Amino acid sequence: MIPILNLTRQYEQLKDKIDQALIRVAASGHYILGPEVSEFEREMASYLNVKHVIGCANGTDALYLALKALKIGAGHEVITSPFSYMATSESIARAGAKPVFVDIEPDTMNFDVQKLEAAITPHTKAILPVHIFGQAVNMDAVNRLAESHHLSVIEDCAQAIGSEYKAQKVGGLGDIGCFSFFPSKNLGAFGDGGMCTTNQDDLAERLRMLRVHGSRKRYYHEEPGLNSRLDEIQAAILRIKLPHIDEWNHARQAVANHYDALLKPLADVLQTPYRSPDSQHVFHQYTIQLKGPNPAQLRATLQQQLQEAQVQSMIYYPVPLYAQQTHADLNLNKVDYPVCEAVSDRVLSLPMFPELRLDEQEQVVNTLAQALKGTPIHA
Repeated sequence: MIPILNLTRQYEQLKDKIDQALIRVAASGHYILGPEVSEFEREMASYLNVKHVIGCANGTDALYLALKALKIGAGHEVITSPFSYMATSESIARAGAKPVFVDIEPDTMNFDVQKLEAAITPHTKAILPVHIFGQAVNMDAVNRLAESHHLSVIEDCAQAIGSEYKAQKVGGLGDIGCFSFFPSKNLGAFGDGGMCTTNQDDLAERLRMLRVHGSRKRYYHEEPGLNSRLDEIQAAILRIKLPHIDEWNHARQAVANHYDALLKPLADVLQTPYRSPDSQHVFHQYTIQLKGPNPAQLRATLQQQLQEAQVQSMIYYPVPLYAQQTHADLNLNKVDYPVCEAVSDRVLSLPMFPELRLDEQEQVVNTLAQALKGTPIHA
């Protein structure tokens, strides 16, 4: 089986260092918000060129903490993308605010910045761009609009660590950046983990307070917060991995480029991922779009044939956020999101990880070609 992701190959590369780090933390007797977390926050701040990094329990909490730090809640609206994982809009609702979706661009699959202004109302408090699949949103357009309407900007960077927009890393392009270290991410822990980033001292102080039950001083609580702390074991593992993130992202880009070349003979039946000239795409996923009059049916057949040939594929995302039962109370209509509707029927993600071998990629593409054209295209 060629999996969508293989985590053990990465572990084998770093096994000795990771094992030593685990033993070091176990022997320290300090497991929550200790020296490993502090050093990781410092090292990550240097890598991203941001002033503050605040570790937390997971990427979903990072989004929620960001919203709460900006005092966004009941009666407020936050504009975001409908083409993302549930955590994005769920966090807005969890904070008591209303998620407002704008349709996406057909090529980048990020939200369409040209449609943002029409979605702004007197209740809008923030814009929450999602750098989907590792490609940065047009942040110049987002920030210009936010500034002109006095809105906050929260970046969802869960899939995009190391990605750049005009030579600046994501996470420092808005008021707060939110990251996930779920094991499948480009920088993944051995469990859940997340962080917020900001260049504003007051927001950093609020984020640190909110992640420990709304407390600056132990047993003195100013407002409802969370128990959302990055633990020492995850921080130690992430510290081992962080120096390799650029190397791994470059390897992902090489895998993507090789896929592009292999898939050229199938250009009439599928579209390979678009690269924005302003963004350094880090390919958390390599997602193709199928062409034709009934792409969803074709995709179902194709996935079955891939599975039979021992090639794993995934659909990110089959159900847009506006169509999720969670948001049924919003009474949203899919006709208002035609691009997202079409893209959700067409997308298919292929195996993507830094250690994916060339022969494995050729097997993936030959299987695709066999299913789509009836014959392999590469020897």
